[in-house]
Amino acid sequence: MNGTLYIIPTPIGNLGDITRRAAEVMSMVDVIACEDTRTSSVLLRHLGISKPLVSFHQHNEHRKVADLIQRLKNGEQIALISDAGTPGISDPGFLAVRQAHIEGIQVIALPGPSAAITALVGSGLPCDRFAYEGFLPPKKGRKTRMQQIAMEDRTIILFESPHRIKRLLADIVEHCGEGRIVAVARELTKKFEEIVRGSAADVLREFSGRESVKGEIVVIISGNGYTE
Repeated sequence: MNGTLYIIPTPIGNLGDITRRAAEVMSMVDVIACEDTRTSSVLLRHLGISKPLVSFHQHNEHRKVADLIQRLKNGEQIALISDAGTPGISDPGFLAVRQAHIEGIQVIALPGPSAAITALVGSGLPCDRFAYEGFLPPKKGRKTRMQQIAMEDRTIILFESPHRIKRLLADIVEHCGEGRIVAVARELTKKFEEIVRGSAADVLREFSGRESVKGEIVVIISGNGYTE
């Protein structure tokens, strides 16, 4: 009998955000597939859980899927987690879940922490219709994506790294206009979390005045035509 693949979101910063159900499932599975065994070990020690860990990250995802599927066919119960947030959302997970469905293996996805949704609901921008774009390409295709975002009437969710946030904000000003409303959410659920919100021009000025920017960043962009 096949095992079950459990997709388990993990805290994006505050370890207190792990759900009771997530902890219970990780306690009962045979193995936990994770991005970085060192990072996941910290969470498991916090929860008092001791389970075998196998690496499953962006650099080995394609070749590790077959191994996970075989273990599931052998009846093992497997939890798939990422370093932070929900697996599959700009983190490994999609390939394993797709193959599990193709092979007729049960997949159970647990609800839980997501930086994208946390930033969206905290942004004060419309949540009824939104589009998740993840990380924009650094070079090829970036201009086209920005032009598409400029015309999109839904709220847009982007991820960005600290050292590229100023460039992204400048791109938003260029393609979407100085007045487009933007919310930059940084270090969500952590000690120095903040949401900087305002016109694209104002938010760009704010971050341009900072000597350095640190932490995980989610950028929320209002849809084309949105006014306050």
